Amino acid sequence: MKVLFLGSSRFSRIVLEKMIEQGVNVCGVVTQPDRPSGRGHKLTPTEVKVFAEERGIKVYTFEKIRLAMEEVKAIDYDLSVVASFGQILPQEFLDFKPCINVHPSLLPKYRGASPLQTAILNGDKTTGVSIMKVAMEVDAGDIILQKEYQMNDESYLQLEEVLACLGGEMVATVVGQFQDGSVKFVPQNHKNATFTSKFTKNDSILNFSCTANEITNKVRALGEEMGCLFAIKGQIFKVAKVKNVSAEFNVCPYKILNNRKRFVIGCGEGAVEILLLTPPSGKCVSGRDYLNGHNEILGEEVDRCLQI
Repeated sequence: MKVLFLGSSRFSRIVLEKMIEQGVNVCGVVTQPDRPSGRGHKLTPTEVKVFAEERGIKVYTFEKIRLAMEEVKAIDYDLSVVASFGQILPQEFLDFKPCINVHPSLLPKYRGASPLQTAILNGDKTTGVSIMKVAMEVDAGDIILQKEYQMNDESYLQLEEVLACLGGEMVATVVGQFQDGSVKFVPQNHKNATFTSKFTKNDSILNFSCTANEITNKVRALGEEMGCLFAIKGQIFKVAKVKNVSAEFNVCPYKILNNRKRFVIGCGEGAVEILLLTPPSGKCVSGRDYLNGHNEILGEEVDRCLQI
């Protein structure tokens, strides 16, 4: 069975790589066009495009796939697989050949743009991957296969890799079901649907009246890609990694522990240690290294209100 893959993100690239490892016959890849990136605004291809070209897979880049349906219909494929593509697929595409989607949640929970981050942010212990038939309504198609995954305090990028690999393996199973005619479709219970949306910079602000668990989860979810923000005397810091140290330290909310070796901040309940941060002007450093040159903040408080 010839599979056309549609994807554009890091998650997509990992899914595609795992599909190929599992023996799926990927005859072509559709991804987003090159976009300006970095300070020089250099046109940069998606990870999916780079990966596919390295392996000699035909790549198609359509600014809007709905305007390129004649070209799509000229591609010789039997089934399309979508994983974080970044465009709305037209009904004409869905009607042309079978189309399935790899979604990193146990649908109908966490439909939408940020299922992974939302699961981490909410402190969920169980997540998973759903393979579904694509429908016009977002993530509302019939389920073909689902698998659970027990979370182990992973950060967003760690969890993304785990679930993308699982998704690629599941696609291989579903392709086999299409080939032998055993594929089954189970409608979702739409009454149980929950929805996610893209996060903004305001979502990344750390509020140290929250519990240490809540702050740790926020940094796990958003710290690596967005950076989570707090300020000291108006100077904004971007945090990439923290550790819940509530069992080791008892610190008042907002207070910075007077300890030259551990950058610890008190929370509404418990305390967190800042492990990786980017100061107002400078490169990402460990919390300990930052304190080595900035002992003046020891015993101070972080700002209680941050506006960006």
